[in-house]
Amino acid sequence: MSIVRVALDLPLPQLFDYLAPDASTEDIGYRVSVPFGRNERIGIILDWLDASDQPVDKLKSATAILRDMPRLPDTWLRLCEFCSRYYQAPIGEVTSFALPPMLRRGKLPKLPRAKKIKPDKIKPEPVSATVAPAVTTDICAEHAPPHRPPLLMAQQEAVRQIIQADTFQTFLLHGVTGSGKTEVYLHAIAAALVRGEQALMLVPEIALTPQLEGRVRTRFPQAHLVVANSSVSDAARARGFLEALASTADIVLGTRLAVFTPMPRLRLIIVDEEHDASFKQQDGVRYSARDLAIWRAHQHNCPIVLGSATPSLESFHHANAGRYRLLALPDRAVAEAPPVVRAVDTRREKLQEGLSAALITAIEQRLARGEQSLVFLNRRGYAPVLACAACGWISRCQHCAANMVVHLADKHLRCHHCGGACAIPHACPDCGNIDIHPFGRGTQRVEAALIERFPDARVLRVDRDSANNPKKWQALLASIHAGEVDILIGTQMLAKGHDFPKLTLVGAISADTALFAADFRAPERLFSQLMQVGGRSGRANLPGEVLIQTEHPAHPLYQALIDHDYARFAKSQLDERKTAGFPPFTFQAMLRAESPAMGDTVAFLMQAREAAEQVALHIIGHPITLFDPVPMRLHRLMAQERAQLLVESGNRPALQHFLAAWQPALHALKRHRKVRWHVDVDPLEF
Repeated sequence: MSIVRVALDLPLPQLFDYLAPDASTEDIGYRVSVPFGRNERIGIILDWLDASDQPVDKLKSATAILRDMPRLPDTWLRLCEFCSRYYQAPIGEVTSFALPPMLRRGKLPKLPRAKKIKPDKIKPEPVSATVAPAVTTDICAEHAPPHRPPLLMAQQEAVRQIIQADTFQTFLLHGVTGSGKTEVYLHAIAAALVRGEQALMLVPEIALTPQLEGRVRTRFPQAHLVVANSSVSDAARARGFLEALASTADIVLGTRLAVFTPMPRLRLIIVDEEHDASFKQQDGVRYSARDLAIWRAHQHNCPIVLGSATPSLESFHHANAGRYRLLALPDRAVAEAPPVVRAVDTRREKLQEGLSAALITAIEQRLARGEQSLVFLNRRGYAPVLACAACGWISRCQHCAANMVVHLADKHLRCHHCGGACAIPHACPDCGNIDIHPFGRGTQRVEAALIERFPDARVLRVDRDSANNPKKWQALLASIHAGEVDILIGTQMLAKGHDFPKLTLVGAISADTALFAADFRAPERLFSQLMQVGGRSGRANLPGEVLIQTEHPAHPLYQALIDHDYARFAKSQLDERKTAGFPPFTFQAMLRAESPAMGDTVAFLMQAREAAEQVALHIIGHPITLFDPVPMRLHRLMAQERAQLLVESGNRPALQHFLAAWQPALHALKRHRKVRWHVDVDPLEF
């Protein structure tokens, strides 16, 4: 008897057996079409058996094994299995998610005739050494690419250590903004290409991909580059996946989903801006691409480089503990000195639409010198809320526990959580008062204020509203680089990865809101955000300046920013976390649930907690801490009432053992049919 065991995209922690007379062990890794209920589904064969634990007469026959593309390799299957096991996600959901949409539908893209992939005919095609500048372990100025300055000594040492690593090693490349981390990446990639190997480079956001793609293509014109992110068409994504699988792709550059790209010759992984929360998937399969990349580097026995000007505290802790090798780039590669950072005390100053006199004066000076300024405010829209002073009405979203934001440009109120929108009312909906006003400010309001204050200046706003597709985003970047903009107003879209030679001033406004947030990660995010956006200033031969408007100028976080002392800030935060028992000194998982009624949501979590108490009794040696269910901070989202239950342990394997044992009990719980739940391992949001 010939039976295939298949992973299907279902929220069930199990595999499904099907009769397949023509199958063998050689078919493990192929896609397969199978009947399920009244429909046909595409799955992946994970095993071949000659007997099943299910009655033979209950087994259905597979419709067809799809051998029209190479089998998914064992390394890819093991990566998916690890992701499923660690992040407590059904294996069928993981394997389906890891495939490009076209392939998971059972289709194939049209491939160029010269690159047509035949099943099981995968042969490495090493790139000629002529595609990249010569890179050896004895790096010197002559190895710098044409028309580029030679590497600094710290850059040379970083490249030397990376390319000499012939086994698994995690490097933390900690370089100040503008220190030339990208040049280190490119030299390391060049060495890999010369050796006929593949390189994988992950970036946190789609917005960063085109600029980096241009640099990679320019540097390696003969190398085959595949770009993988959600903005790429289904056909192009599937084509790139197959090219990487067939070993015809030399470099894969993409966002977090690119970590699942199969690469037989993979020998170098780079994770740029490794601290960025965008590497953590927040729905569906909730995985961390950075952490999966580290596991994958271990699997392929190759080096991985985690780069950042503000490493995550977890990575910095691992580097200090010796788990990672720290590579420091303390100096800027082009600019002579880092920007001067000043805290502007706004406690006794009446701001002009959120702008201090010092910031206005600094902008005037840049306009006079023909330089660019950036006003940073991580809040889009015109104002956070519309309110009536007469009766207290405010513009709340009907579906979320959040306010609707005023977007004056299109005269709408919008919820930034569920996307709901309505026209701005002419009067208060509750009392009819026509004297309703927007409170607070967003990028649109600051834009209007700057246009009024500097009528002759060319003002440009860059946020998710003005750059809502790749074409618009590229047009905005082109305008900035061409010197067609004097004053920028931007959100975190402009905070990292961009080089604007004429930008010499960054003014950060409304930064204090994150200082005293309930989330213990908020200070880390604020420090990173301000250091990253401040690093856009003075990146060429012009001196830079950063002004941070604050009512707490003596706060240690701002003082560390002024001194450009990430290590001091990180040490203070790690000391606080160790005292409080927060990661990285403990390990966490979050059970979240949602339903239309908070009572049903909490009732399910209480049942789950009771089941967890019984499971925890069998975890020997390392206690499991169970917290009470509580509503989430944004307790209502899209008309769903949300709550969560936190689980902690001081030992990662113990927590994993507990979670694996808890899963069957969770699936067995009786609950209201409208209650949905998921487990988030190593959560970043609370």
